[in-house]
Amino acid sequence: MPLEEIMHAQLTLNEVITRTPLQPNRVLSSRYNCNVLLKREDLQVVRSFKIRGAYYRIRTLPPQDLEKGVVCASAGNHAQGVAYSCQTLGIRGKIYMPSTTPRQKVTQVQFFGGDQVEIMLTGDTYDDAYDEAMKECARTGAAFIHPFDDRAIIAGNGTVGKEIMDAAEAMPDYIFVTVGGGGLAAGVASYIKAVSPRTRIIGVEPKGAPSLDASLRSGQVTPLDSIDKFVDGAAVKRIGDLTFAICRDLLDDVVLVPEGKACTTLLSLYNENAIVAEPAGALPVAALDMYRDELEGKTVVCIISGGNNDVDRMQEMKERSLMYEGLKHYFTVNFPQRAGALREFLDEVLGPDDDIVRFEYTKTHNKENGPALVGIELKNREDYGSLVSRMNARGYQFMELNKDPVLFDLLI
Repeated sequence: MPLEEIMHAQLTLNEVITRTPLQPNRVLSSRYNCNVLLKREDLQVVRSFKIRGAYYRIRTLPPQDLEKGVVCASAGNHAQGVAYSCQTLGIRGKIYMPSTTPRQKVTQVQFFGGDQVEIMLTGDTYDDAYDEAMKECARTGAAFIHPFDDRAIIAGNGTVGKEIMDAAEAMPDYIFVTVGGGGLAAGVASYIKAVSPRTRIIGVEPKGAPSLDASLRSGQVTPLDSIDKFVDGAAVKRIGDLTFAICRDLLDDVVLVPEGKACTTLLSLYNENAIVAEPAGALPVAALDMYRDELEGKTVVCIISGGNNDVDRMQEMKERSLMYEGLKHYFTVNFPQRAGALREFLDEVLGPDDDIVRFEYTKTHNKENGPALVGIELKNREDYGSLVSRMNARGYQFMELNKDPVLFDLLI
C-alpha cells in the first residue's frame, strides 16, 4: 500500500473524521514499566475506526456510481461507518444486517444514516446478509462497500498509523493492533513500516477466531470451520485475500487472546481509566501480558479500535472474566440422600471466603433424586484445588461444568 494513497486518504478524511488522541496511560505504563500510549479510536465520530475506510472508499467512487447508491453487509461498526458516510455525502445506502443483530445496533445504524439509508434484516448470520447484499448489487449495479478487503478501505484505515506517527514524540518500539478481517492491521502496518521499519507491529486476534493465524500456518488464506463470535468486532471466519498478503509481509507477530482475558481487560480499562472499549478494542491491551518481558523501557502503542459496547452484555463479560481468572466455577452436584447434606456442604465444603452465587435443582418435582446446579465464586483462584478436594473427601458426586463446553452452554 503506497504512502501516497494513505496520505491522500488523510486529506479526504479531514472533512469528516476526528483526529483521535494518542494518550499516555499512567496505569498501564506503571504496570508494564514502559511508556504505553493509547490511540483512542473509541472516540471517533461513530466510536470506531470503521468510518475511515468506509468514507474514503465511497469518496473514491465516480459520480455515475454514486447515483446508484452503495450497499454493504455488516452486523456492527462497518454498517455505522457506511451509514454515517451516506448521510454526510447525501447518497443512498442499503445496509444488510442479520436478523439476529441486537436492536441497539440497528437503531445506531438508523441514527447515523437517517433517511439516506435503508436497513434490510435478513438471515441469521453475516454470510446470509452478505449473500443478499451481493444479489442487490447484481440487480441494481450499486457499489458494494467491503468491510476490509479493498485497497481504499485499507488506505483509509492506514490513516490511523499516520496519526500515530504525527502525534508520537518518539518512534514507537511496538504497536499492537486488532486483527479481524485485517483491514486495520494492513493499513496501519503499511504506513508504519514505510516510515519506521524498526517498529514492531503485533497483530492481535481473539483465540476463538484466529483467521490470520490459521492462514499464516497454512501459507494461504484458510477459512475457519467455526468461530467464537463473542469478540464480534474481530470474529471472522476468513481473512481477506489482500489483507492477508499485506499482514503476512508486514506484521512481526500475531498473538491470540482468550475471550475471557479480553473481558478482564475491558473491565479494567473501564474501572481504572473510564475507557469504554468493545471486546475487539480491548484486545491490544490484553496482549501486553504476552510481551511483558520485552516491553521494559519501550514506547508501546495500543490501538483501541472501537467503543461500541452494548451495556446489556456487561454481565456476560463479567462472567467470562471471572471464569477466565479462575474465580467462578459451576458444578452439578448430587447431594447424598441424607438429612442435612446441603447444610454439610455449606459448613464443611465451602471455604471461608467462598460464595454460592447460584443454586437451583435441575429437577423441580424430584429434588431428592436430582442433581443441583451450583455456582461458586472464589476470592482467590488458588482456593479451587482445596474446594474440589473437600468435595471428593466427603463423597459428593459432581461434574465441573467449566470444563465441559456443551453442558455449560446447555445449563448456564
